[in-house]
Parts: sequence; structure tokens; C-alpha cells
Amino acid sequence: MTDQYAVIGQPIGHSKSPLIHGMFAEATGQDMAYRAIEGSRESFRAQLDEFRASGGRGMNITAPFKLDAFAYAGRRSERATLAGAANALKFENDVVYAENFDGVGLVRDVTHNLGCALKGKRILMLGAGGAARGALLPFLAEKPALLLIVNRTLSKSSQLVSEVRSDIPLTSSGYGDLAGQHFDLVFNATSASLSAELPPVPATVFANCELAYELAYGKGLTPFLRLARNAGVKRIADGVGMLAEQAAEAFAWWRGMRPDTRLVIEKLTVPLG
Repeated sequence: MTDQYAVIGQPIGHSKSPLIHGMFAEATGQDMAYRAIEGSRESFRAQLDEFRASGGRGMNITAPFKLDAFAYAGRRSERATLAGAANALKFENDVVYAENFDGVGLVRDVTHNLGCALKGKRILMLGAGGAARGALLPFLAEKPALLLIVNRTLSKSSQLVSEVRSDIPLTSSGYGDLAGQHFDLVFNATSASLSAELPPVPATVFANCELAYELAYGKGLTPFLRLARNAGVKRIADGVGMLAEQAAEAFAWWRGMRPDTRLVIEKLTVPLG
């Protein structure tokens, strides 16, 4: 019997997950089907109950349901707990497991696909929302020299930092405190690029920067990446690799084997200007 998987979100028509997992299943010879489900805020839990009752084995979760999925689960990983959100669920008997692979996928893309080490580097993360929360533990596991989280609302980034115990210098600040500081890697985890806006980050942070990374994908040369390129950053990237790698982590969690992501990344990559 073909195992059933799905992604749920609202809207969901733009999702690349059915394509990605279809390619993974074909490459690894897995007997599985994967579909997209248009979620409903009013009946999200009922939709998950129905999918499980029909034999569903696992689900990816996208906006705006990551918090709801976290609450739905009975067992949650440390990464999901820190993020307060789940982007993947696994159904085994009567137990629902929650995971968050966004940060793991991001680190994998940066270190493996882009060949850029995080160890010993000064890292700047713009934004303190779900994407930044998901990345925090995987980033710290790489032992950077510094991780600074910047947010428009300082209390939000300060709260995030206060929730983590780390022997790595982990600090927070507002954008106004960035003057005169520079970093080896800069990540944009804000939603600004979704509306073609630029976070209020000074170009000076890119002095000697090795990599500027936009977590959004498929947007081409966003205002953030354009600022970095104009500031002299030689290497820029968007989140297509992160998308593929977090999907591969979920696939491995469900199926017990990790697929190669190269063909998926090649197929989904949009030129950055």
C-alpha cells in the first residue's frame, strides 16, 4: 500500500513540496504519494485528524499553521520547542511527533552546498521571528565566534536570546546599534523581501562579509541581496538550498534515508540578477 504524505498551508498552490518529495521518492525508489492540502484556520485540527485517519504517515507544515502544528503534536523536539513551531509532523500509531528542520536545512545549505563554514565566524541574523528561532540551535552547534540577532522590536530579539543557554556569545540589539560593526556572514530572516522591502540594515555591516544569505527563495535579486552586492559582497544566495535541505531532512525522518538534493536545487534555482 502506498504511504501517504502531504503539505498543508494557506495558500498552498505555490508550494514546491509535492515536486520536491516526488523527485526524492523517484530517486530513492520509495512507494509513497505526496499531495498539497489547502488548510483552513477554522478546521485545521480536523483536517489533520482526517489525514491521519486515512492512513497519513507524515506532513510538512507551512504558513500560517506552524504554531498550530506544534500545539497539535504530543511529542516535540528541542528545536521545535525553542522555535515554538513545527514544519514537519510524523504520525506513528497514536503519537504525533513534531520537528523543525528549517534551521538544520539552512546550516546544511551554507556549510555543505555553499562550502562556507560557520565555526569561528561573526554572524548577523536579521529578524527574530520563526525563521530565526528555528535556526538558532543549529547555528550555535556550529560554534560561531558570535551570533547577533537584530530586530525592529528589541524586546523580541532579547526574549529569544534569553531563552537559550550557550557558551557562544549570543546577543541581541536593534538596527540602530549596528553602526561600526561588521560580520563574516549576514542572514536576512525577516519578511521584508516578500514585499520587496529592505530591512534598515547599514551597508557597513557587509565590510569583509563572505556571504549574504536571503532566507526567502525564488525572488531573484531582493533589496537585501542588492545592498550586499553593492557593498562588495562576492557571494550571495537565496533560500532555495535551505528549502531543499529541510525537505530532505523531513524525508529522512519519515523514510529512513536521506536523498541527494542537487537535482532539486538545480531545478528550483532562480538567477539572482
